[in-house]
Amino acid sequence: MKLLPLLEEIRACTHCAASLPLGPRPIVRAGEGARVLVVGQAPGTRVHASGVPWDDASGARLCDWLGVTRAEFLDPEAFAIVPMGFCYPGKAAAGDAPPRPECAPMWHPRILPLLPRVTLTLLIGSYAQARYLGDRCKRTLTETVRAHAEYAPAYVPLPHPSPRNALWRAKNPWFEEHCLDVLRDRVQQALRSPGA
Repeated sequence: MKLLPLLEEIRACTHCAASLPLGPRPIVRAGEGARVLVVGQAPGTRVHASGVPWDDASGARLCDWLGVTRAEFLDPEAFAIVPMGFCYPGKAAAGDAPPRPECAPMWHPRILPLLPRVTLTLLIGSYAQARYLGDRCKRTLTETVRAHAEYAPAYVPLPHPSPRNALWRAKNPWFEEHCLDVLRDRVQQALRSPGA
């Protein structure tokens, strides 16, 4: 299957409609030339409303972490944005609910083979890390992020850039002091690469 028809199929998906408080609105962006794959959690309410991936404070911080402009980040021929859940999942006791568990198993195996030039995958948050690193994950997200070099060259595990994670960043200053330069270098290398 070609990428464009698959993206259209994903954007028309209503599989989880009965479980989504705001209804289905799958958010995904990808081009066949993408070099960096971004696997986050699921869109929040602002992204659900706009239809633009990472269209919030988390997205601004993520672009800063990656050392790219918003326009560069939203270029589907540079970054493929394929979250664990494509639709806003609703609220939980603290923050948003987890991504719908059906979404990634249903769509990721179909879309990832159509992104042949991806050389770097950013795994943002514990759900993405659990799916793609499996038993290579450490005991906690913090330990997994600290061990980022173990997952090179294919993956970089990251914490979520949400403002809600300000306490995590305050408790773990090593992340911004020592990891961001490495992250930015790897992103630039991937963007300059001819692809896998």
